Amino acid sequence: MNYQNYMKIEFLSKSQNESFARVVVASFVAQLDPTIEELADIKTAVSEAVTNAIIHGYDSSTEKVVIECKIKGNTIEIVVEDFGNGIDDIELARQPLYTSKPELERSGMGFTVMETFMDEVSIESQKGKGTKINMIKTIKVVENEE
Repeated sequence: MNYQNYMKIEFLSKSQNESFARVVVASFVAQLDPTIEELADIKTAVSEAVTNAIIHGYDSSTEKVVIECKIKGNTIEIVVEDFGNGIDDIELARQPLYTSKPELERSGMGFTVMETFMDEVSIESQKGKGTKINMIKTIKVVENEE
C-alpha cells in the first residue's frame, strides 16, 4: 500500500448515478486543493468513463460500476470499471468520432475527452468480461506568494 489515501465505491449502472460519481470523486480529490479547472477536468473525465460503462458496457441494463481512487503525493489515480460487454478493438474505440452506438447519436469523443483532460489514460478490456479505465492526473502545487 504505497498511497496516502484511498476510496472505493460501487453503484448501479443507472444514468442518474453519473452525477453522483462526479461529486464523489470531486469531493475525494478536493484534499489535493486542485484549481477549479483541474477539478472540472477530473469531473468531466469521470463522467465520460462512467457514461461509457453504462451505455456501452451494459447496453443500459442495470449492473454495477466500481470507482477506485488513490492519492499518491499530489497525484490522483482514478479507476472506473464495469463487468459488461468489453471492447472489441480498443485502438478503434479511442479514435475521435468513433462510436459503437451511432443509433443513440453518441459523439464518439469519450476517450478523446478523457485523454485531453487527464495526464494518462489506459484501457484494459476483455470481450464479455468488462472494461477498466485507469486515469491519472497530477495536481499542480501552487506556491504561496507573500
